[in-house]
Amino acid sequence: MSGPTDEGLLDLVVTGGTVVTSSGTATTDVGVLDGRVVQLGGSMSGREVIDASGMLVLPGGVDMHVHLSPVELEGESVPWADDFDSGSRAAAAGGVTTIGNITFPRSGERLPELVARVAAEAARDSIVDFVLHPVVLEPAGTAVADVAQLAEQGHTSIKMFMSLGHFDAQAAEFVQVLAAAGRSGLLTMVHCEDACVIEAVTARLVAEGRTSLQHYGESRPEVSEVVAVTRMIAMAEAAEAPIYIVHLGSAAALAEARAALGRGQQVYVETRPIYLHFTDAEFATDAAPLFVGNPPLRALSDQQALWAGLAAGHVHTCCTDHAAWTKEQKLDPALTVQNARPGMADLETLMPLLFSEGVRTGRLSVERFVEVTSTNAAKLFGLFPRKGTIAIGSDADLVVWDPVRPRRIDDSRAQSRSGYSLYDGREVVGTPVATISRGRVLFRDGQVLAPPGGGRLVPRGSTRPL
Repeated sequence: MSGPTDEGLLDLVVTGGTVVTSSGTATTDVGVLDGRVVQLGGSMSGREVIDASGMLVLPGGVDMHVHLSPVELEGESVPWADDFDSGSRAAAAGGVTTIGNITFPRSGERLPELVARVAAEAARDSIVDFVLHPVVLEPAGTAVADVAQLAEQGHTSIKMFMSLGHFDAQAAEFVQVLAAAGRSGLLTMVHCEDACVIEAVTARLVAEGRTSLQHYGESRPEVSEVVAVTRMIAMAEAAEAPIYIVHLGSAAALAEARAALGRGQQVYVETRPIYLHFTDAEFATDAAPLFVGNPPLRALSDQQALWAGLAAGHVHTCCTDHAAWTKEQKLDPALTVQNARPGMADLETLMPLLFSEGVRTGRLSVERFVEVTSTNAAKLFGLFPRKGTIAIGSDADLVVWDPVRPRRIDDSRAQSRSGYSLYDGREVVGTPVATISRGRVLFRDGQVLAPPGGGRLVPRGSTRPL
């Protein structure tokens, strides 16, 4: 398992740990030089040594769905509680070393200009590496040309929202952009909820006086997700383009995606932590506003289907959709089903919760855990094998993971500026001890060590089919 090294000390050696990749495990030392893995096993010495005896050594998490830059819609800029500074600190504390930011254009801003602007902001503040997913809001005009230019510049993903009211009016143009993305090797991320269904059902709830956020799940029923997933699969087939369905939450929608996969279509599915750890029973409580996300929480049977899909390979990734508000913002009494604030902070808890509730319970193998938190996302978004694995030549993105250490999630120790977690007080077993990005120790023994900046925009290739 050895690889070539220069004479002398390596920059970092991680000793005694069990290295886990999607293909297996092996107890071996890992040697790092100039930010890359250069040796696996054999004799080595380093300027810095981390003893990982009794621990797992995992590839750094690859969370390709976060919101750390403002949403720009209809001339209004809406900032989140977290930016690239606090959000990347939360990522590092949770074992995530690469993030993918959903990036909204300002009015009249071309997509290449958008990614250049936000990349500069992220490079200034983020301690973890990053990619950007520019959002296509106006598919007519320059969008097709912009997609080709993005590909030339190494940005190999875009994002569309079927949940926004203008989608149906421009559906044909969106399909043209989807086709252009496919031709250029880009992966199109899609928020699959049908705006027409949501608008009609919400109007009925308002007319009936049922506007509190305890009715939020009713305002965006399962059918709104299922019909959007079905339509987008058909659009992607017509466009001959791969798609990545973000934050899928229902068993019925998963069945549609699974059927498309069975036909050989490149349809990839992401779910997120709230669907795995909570159900729509939360909407019956006074804390309902804290659990508002899009799509909403579903039934226990949906949760069970998603866990089964993760284990079987029909759900390909688990990413956060980290979109942090403060507790005060989420509990604002002026909020209704018409103007809710969907989203929550999850970057710091994604991997510990999935390990504790997945690997420790036997729902997921440790190799499958690595696949859904790192390897698959790296492959789909053109980052593999630079990211998503531990191999000679790969970036030294490593997480030293204690698989048996219990920990109570504690709001007071969180890195997110949201100030709260849905999981506050919950006990987990398994936690990161050290998080390393390109050989830099970002987090160790409960402390974030890196100053703002240091994260890099990662060059990418095309989607690698799973």
